[in-house]
Amino acid sequence: MYAIEMQGITKTFHGSYANKEVSLKVEQGEIHSLLGENGAGKTTLMKILFGLYKANKGRILINGSPAAIRSPHDAIDYGISMVHQHFVLVGNLTITENIILGHEPRKGILLDRGKARQKVDALIRRYHFDLNPESRIENLSVGEKQRVEILKALYNESSIILLDEPTAVLTPQEVQELFAMLRQLKKDGRTIIIITHKLKETLAIADNITILRRGENIASLPATQATEDKLAELMVGRPISFDVQRVPYDGSGPVKLGLKNICLKKKGRPVLTDISLECRAGEILGIAGVEGNGQTELIEVVTGIENHFTGQVCCGSQPVSAISPRRMLDYVGHIPEERGKRGFVKGFSNWENLILGYHYRPEYVKHGFLNIRRIKQVARDTIKQFDVRTDGIDQLTSSLSGGNQQKLIIGRTLLHQSNIIVAAQPTRGVDIGAIEYIHQHLMQMRDSGSAILLISADLDEVIKLADRIAVLYEGRVVAEKETGAFTKTELGYYMLGGNARKEAADND
Repeated sequence: MYAIEMQGITKTFHGSYANKEVSLKVEQGEIHSLLGENGAGKTTLMKILFGLYKANKGRILINGSPAAIRSPHDAIDYGISMVHQHFVLVGNLTITENIILGHEPRKGILLDRGKARQKVDALIRRYHFDLNPESRIENLSVGEKQRVEILKALYNESSIILLDEPTAVLTPQEVQELFAMLRQLKKDGRTIIIITHKLKETLAIADNITILRRGENIASLPATQATEDKLAELMVGRPISFDVQRVPYDGSGPVKLGLKNICLKKKGRPVLTDISLECRAGEILGIAGVEGNGQTELIEVVTGIENHFTGQVCCGSQPVSAISPRRMLDYVGHIPEERGKRGFVKGFSNWENLILGYHYRPEYVKHGFLNIRRIKQVARDTIKQFDVRTDGIDQLTSSLSGGNQQKLIIGRTLLHQSNIIVAAQPTRGVDIGAIEYIHQHLMQMRDSGSAILLISADLDEVIKLADRIAVLYEGRVVAEKETGAFTKTELGYYMLGGNARKEAADND
C-alpha cells in the first residue's frame, strides 16, 4: 500500500496545462524526489496535494483510501504538512510561538505554555536540533528557520512532509544537516517528498525519483538506476553537457575592476565594510555567501546604482566612484540579479529591451531620433545569435520564459562589448538547458579577455565557473583565494562566518 497515490491529476491555468494526467506513487517511509525544470509542474502538483490548489480532474489516495483535500486544513487532517520555499514564519514571535500557532494547547480558556514548551523541547531533543525554543525567528539563520518549519510539521504529527526546494539557500554544512534530519524522519516511518531541480542532491538523498517535464510525468525510477546525465536528459528532453571548456587561468591579466576600502551604511547600519577586491582581464571572480550578506549592495556599488559609499571604484586606471548608472554602462555590463525588476521593462518589446540603457548611443540614433530600422535588424541578429526562443522582435519580453529573458539580457550585455561584466544570479529561475548555454557564454566572455564579477547563491555554480572566490559574510570579505584552494566544506564554513567569528575572538 502506498502512502500517497495521485492518479491522472490535471490542472490548467488560463487554458494552459500546469499538470496533465500526472500520476505519482510514493511508498510509506521513503524519501521521494520530484524532479523537473522550472515550470515543469512540480510545485503545482504538491500544492494540489496540500490543498492550496484544486485539480481540474484526477484523484488522491492517502494510505489506500480516497482523500478529499480541499484546503491545507484538510491536508493537515490527513497527516500532510508542507515546508514552502519561502518560509511562513512570524519574525517577532519565538520558535515555540511559531510552532504552535493555530494549534495552541489550552488549559481551560488560557494558553497552556508549559505543555507547548514541553512538546517542542521533546521534538528538539529527539531530532538533535540546535535551537533555543525562546529565540525569536528574526534572529535565526536561514537553516535554523527551515528547522522551525520542519518542527511545525512534527508538532502537527504529520506522517507526510513535502519540502519545496529545501536546499536553495543553504550552505553545504546546512545541506548535510538537513539530509541527516530527513534520514532520521525516514527511519521513524515518515514519508518525505522533496521538490527540487538539483541533481546531485537528488541522488544523495532520494530513494525514488519522479521526473516531470512540461506538466507531464516523464519517468519514475529508483535513485540507484539514475545518473546526473540520465536525469538531466529526462528533464530537458536532450543530452546536456555539464563540462565547461576554459582557457587555463594564470592570473596575469591587467586589473580591469578594482575596489578599494569600500564602506557603505544603510539606515545607520554597516552593510559593506572595507571591501577591497580586484578582477583581472580573463578572470571570473566569484562572490560566495549566504544571501543577505552584502551581495546586492556590492552589485549596486559596482554598477553605479549606489553612490553613498566611501572608498574607490576603478575601471582599469579610471576612477568611476561618482558617475551615474547610465555612464557606468560605458564601463560595466550588467546582468541584474532580478531580471523582472532591473533587467527589462515589462511593457517593452524584445527590440526595445535589447537597446535598453544603450539607446542614446550614436549607432542607434539618426538625425536626433532612434534609427528603428537599424535597431530592429540588430535585434533580429542578436536574438538569432543567442538562440532566444521568441515569436519575433515585437513580442513582449515579459511573455518569454525565464531562460529566454535571461538569454536576451546576456545578448544585450555581450552586444555592447563591455570589458567588465557583473553577472548577478545569472541562472536563477532558468532551465537546465538555458543554464548550460549561459555558462558557455560566460566562459567565452572570460576567455576573450573580459573581467567577470560573478555573484551567485548557487555555490556549485560559483565553484564551477570562478577562477578565484571571495566569501562575503555580514558585508565583509572573510576569505579570498583561487577556487582550487578551497574545499566545499571550507567555503561553507566561511559562509557561516567561521573566520569572522575566529577573528572576533582573537581580537577580544
